[in-house]
Amino acid sequence: MLKNLPSTPEAILAMEWSDYEPHFKALQSVELTAANVGEWLSDWSALADRLDEQFTRRFVATTQYTTDEEIEKNFNHFIESIQPNARTEEQKLKEKLLASGLQPANFKMGLKKMRAEADIFKQANLELLTEEQKLSGEYDKILGAQTMMWEGEERTISQMFPLYQDKDRAVREKAWKLVVDVRVENREAIHSLWKKFMDLRLKITKNAGMSNYRDYMWAQRFRFDYSPADCKTFHDAIEEVVVPAATRLYEKRRKKLGLETLRPWDQMVDTSNHSQLKPYQTIDEFKSKSKDVFTKVDPKFGEYFQIMLDHDLLDLESRKNKAPGAYNLIYGVSQKPFIFMSNTGTPLDVDTILHEGGHAFHAFEATVVPYFHERAENYVPAEFAEVASMAMELLASPYITKEHGGFYTEGEAARARFEHLEGIVTFWPYMALVDAFQHWIYENPKISSDPVQCDEKWGELWDRFIPGVDYSGLEDAKKTYWHRQGHIHTAPFYYIEYGLAQLGAVQVWANALKDQKKAVENYRRALALGSTVSLPELFETAGAKFSFDAKTLKVYVDLIEEQMEKLEKMEG
Repeated sequence: MLKNLPSTPEAILAMEWSDYEPHFKALQSVELTAANVGEWLSDWSALADRLDEQFTRRFVATTQYTTDEEIEKNFNHFIESIQPNARTEEQKLKEKLLASGLQPANFKMGLKKMRAEADIFKQANLELLTEEQKLSGEYDKILGAQTMMWEGEERTISQMFPLYQDKDRAVREKAWKLVVDVRVENREAIHSLWKKFMDLRLKITKNAGMSNYRDYMWAQRFRFDYSPADCKTFHDAIEEVVVPAATRLYEKRRKKLGLETLRPWDQMVDTSNHSQLKPYQTIDEFKSKSKDVFTKVDPKFGEYFQIMLDHDLLDLESRKNKAPGAYNLIYGVSQKPFIFMSNTGTPLDVDTILHEGGHAFHAFEATVVPYFHERAENYVPAEFAEVASMAMELLASPYITKEHGGFYTEGEAARARFEHLEGIVTFWPYMALVDAFQHWIYENPKISSDPVQCDEKWGELWDRFIPGVDYSGLEDAKKTYWHRQGHIHTAPFYYIEYGLAQLGAVQVWANALKDQKKAVENYRRALALGSTVSLPELFETAGAKFSFDAKTLKVYVDLIEEQMEKLEKMEG
């Protein structure tokens, strides 16, 4: 039906609203019937893929080069001149399909999500959502520009990470405090930006006719299968089960290091007498070894990663004026993923590439889903998308040794795997802290619009969930840590997904400990579903249960501690 849609990145990036509009009008003019609704939805998907790819390519460039004015100009042009018009026309198409009463084949979840989007859409919010995206860019600029001098060399925060693993405690402390000093120096800038974020979000809530911003985000994130109360149940379960386990690990670390008290700069250093783990020397070596590991998990994953290498779909090096963090995004037309990260030269990079690789393979596997609204990244439940990434970290763990083309000797791999499992246990309380903080923010918007009050609440919640690390005399560092947790600022309410998905991923791993091949098969089968079924069904297909309760959590925390004991004996 739709003709002459561009297919190359260059042509897609050149599209203006005048190029999109006739296609939307053509779709709007169709009289929908049971016979043509599938073809119509396919045409809409093709058009949506172009819009999505143009946005994604523009966004990726802003994170690669945060100070490039031309890139920022092009991105702003898209979100100001194309995206709002597209959202308006997409709303009309959703209303058209929903009003028709037609049920396209295998599109139950797609329709459910369309209804949720249609319910919260308000024309008055388009300009505000655009402004919110611009503020997110300002946030990335602030963090992307954060550098410090170390022995005469300017370094990014990512480039400071290896120093946190230095055997010399004085070096670790100095490096940690330098990074904190930069964060505290930017306190006013982050505070000023936060007030703008909150003002916008309260206006968005009011325009949408919602009682609070949390309800708005619940609908926007398609959280059909759990409630805010379930999140709080999960927080309590983590406090009951995981905080004591994490505290035991912190205490064990303190004793191994021979310290009177465990300070924040003692959290990443290897507690053994061995030298610091260096998984690779060059980026090319990093890529090659990553491919070998993925191939061992499943040959198809190795093929997928090679496609990414062949098409330059990885930006892994750390550099100044590159946004912090890591992500995987999908180019809609080619249906190929792109991985972004800033390397540190530490085992963290291995975890990151395995994590983002899992996201990438999810994209490849879900290409069998025909319609945009059930395979595009913003429609696949993040709670399961993160199972794809976190389970890959664990499914790949048997193959990270040099014997399999990986990064480590057997003893080094045991150390790396121990640290990874340790990180899972210590992450759950931090996740609960971030999510509990966000619930507090939007339950108390008048108080939380004051960033100073946010600093205080963050510190209070930190003490609830992370009691095992001594921050005495470092209160400013503790209270301002939320400033660098980007999700709070640029992706509100996106964090509980990591905790729920981690529990799912550990269940996939538990299955793999019994039968690796079958666990990988179930994992791939679930990835290929996209968002065509509910969240609990996705978990079930992968061999896991979607859970919040302390009883389930304890089973898998116990398993992790048991496996850590075995790995400790293998370290040598």
